[in-house]
Amino acid sequence: MSHSAAPSSGTRDPGPLSRTDAVIVGGGAFGAWLALDLARRGRRVVLLEREDALCRRASYNNQARVHNGYHYPRSILTGLRSRVNSGRFLTEFADCVDTNFQMYYAVGRRMSNVTSAQFRSFCERIRAPLVPARDEIGNLFDRSTIEEVYKADEWAFDAEALAGRLARELEVERVDVRLGVEARTVERATDGRERLVVRAARRVGGEPSTFAAQWVFNCTYSNINGLLQRSGIEKIALKQELAEMALVQVPPILQQVGVTVMCGPFFSFMPFPPLGLHTFSHVRYTPHHAWQDRDTQVDNQSYFERAPRRSNFTFMQKDTQRYMPIAEHFVQRGSLWELKTILPQSESDDSRPILFKRDVGLPGLTCVLGGKIDNVYDMEREVDQLLAESGAVA
Repeated sequence: MSHSAAPSSGTRDPGPLSRTDAVIVGGGAFGAWLALDLARRGRRVVLLEREDALCRRASYNNQARVHNGYHYPRSILTGLRSRVNSGRFLTEFADCVDTNFQMYYAVGRRMSNVTSAQFRSFCERIRAPLVPARDEIGNLFDRSTIEEVYKADEWAFDAEALAGRLARELEVERVDVRLGVEARTVERATDGRERLVVRAARRVGGEPSTFAAQWVFNCTYSNINGLLQRSGIEKIALKQELAEMALVQVPPILQQVGVTVMCGPFFSFMPFPPLGLHTFSHVRYTPHHAWQDRDTQVDNQSYFERAPRRSNFTFMQKDTQRYMPIAEHFVQRGSLWELKTILPQSESDDSRPILFKRDVGLPGLTCVLGGKIDNVYDMEREVDQLLAESGAVA
């Protein structure tokens, strides 16, 4: 694995200093949404994204599920928050959501953390619609391994449509978006006018730039600790997984169908709107390698770029056939690869809280991490509180 390089001690010209109210580091869905929120509150915002387009990493390389609560029977709070947030996301981003398929949840007879009765009870508590699947679908499952199959209300977002929508809105709100620019370090300002200085450089060509701001938001997902480490700040406790999401062509009867088996070492597949294929994942085989950020000097970005891509599709498919024999006819068309970042709390109770950790090493530096797309709305109250405490309420 690659190791982090120490911050450069050279005397290279850092480029002209740009002053702004906030610098957002990371142009995924969370960084872009936060930039829009601050801009709409009247703040000057610079958004730095190391890729050449928005939402090209973790916002794209995932199952694209708009969670509606079903996935979290071990965390009532997460289920309830998903129910609230998913309805809002579905309304506000209707042009970015695929609702033209039917989602089904099945419960395994063995190795499941919930029974069918427990799953039904959970869905009733969070008021998530759940009815038995029609025979045409139910008969596709091996009932010696599957206890019950239910029809559910859940959808998929189109990451390409979402990126386009966010880019247009950022332009309308006059957010200064810098693509292909990587933030290298964050440090305390010395002139007393702002709190923080961000030193950045173009990913290709290395042209430097420097930004001074009251607030810096580190929204770089798997690279959160990379920015902290380069800045001489203690890393946050985060787990990383090199994850594979297989892309498959499914038989015609499943073309407009998604399936998730609860709640253990099982599988899930559902439509992936940008490509017209299905994503296919497996709790046991999707993670290829895992590590704790605090316990290693791995540079996550370098590791991701160099890690071998040996697909586990065959293992996923063989195990899935025990529950759905029709999986024999899945045809792999590729894979999505990404680093999946997990909060320690999520490991113990399967919750998906948003991380909005303020003053990380420096006053004004906030680290932001969400585990699912609808977590963007959980940032609102955090931003409200931050602005109120700083005396900068819009």
